Amino acid sequence: MGNKQHHKVLVVDDEEAILELLKYNLEKQGYDVKTAADGMKAVEIAKKYHPDLILLDIMMPKQDGVETCRQIRDIPELAQTFIIFLTARSEEYSEVAAFDVGADDYITKPIKPRALMSRISALFRRDSKKKTVTNQVSVGDMVIDRSSYTIRKDGEEITLPKKEFELLYFLAQNPNKVYGRDELLQNIWGSDVYVLARTVDVHIRKVREKIGDNYIKTIKGVGYKFNLN
Repeated sequence: MGNKQHHKVLVVDDEEAILELLKYNLEKQGYDVKTAADGMKAVEIAKKYHPDLILLDIMMPKQDGVETCRQIRDIPELAQTFIIFLTARSEEYSEVAAFDVGADDYITKPIKPRALMSRISALFRRDSKKKTVTNQVSVGDMVIDRSSYTIRKDGEEITLPKKEFELLYFLAQNPNKVYGRDELLQNIWGSDVYVLARTVDVHIRKVREKIGDNYIKTIKGVGYKFNLN
């Protein structure tokens, strides 16, 4: 089973057939799997289970996937959990809503198990490579520590979801250099995940809300840079 036996996956969908299909294929690949049929139950399980990855449907009874993702992202212990949305809806606004609340990826139904397993493996491989980096970036009163995925500012610890952290860390490693949205998408999300350019803007806004407006500067018509001036 390799390293996959260390990865825990929570599958959330109101269709029993999909839960069974994904659970079977994930366990066949060596993942530890739990399931939930609605968003409220998913949050309850996630708090105790601490999954490495959540596969989350959008349209569900009791509580939809977007609200579920928002609640999960507010739990510090789950800030680094990957969240992939699974949905039959292909409208652009659904994708924007998913990334706006902190999704890492977005896959439309019908689900092709082999393609999904490949996507998940690639996600964990990239994460494993990034964790080998132990650098710290210190800027004024803020220390960004890649080895522990933590940020300390004015003596207090700030928790960011994985993609927000990676975006901040990447820009802080390359201060005063301007990056366009496409460059940031390539470096943070990778070429095998399709996301809208607006996703970068959403994540920049969220990072600013948590660390302040003076670190990341918008260069109109070009992109963003980490400001040391």
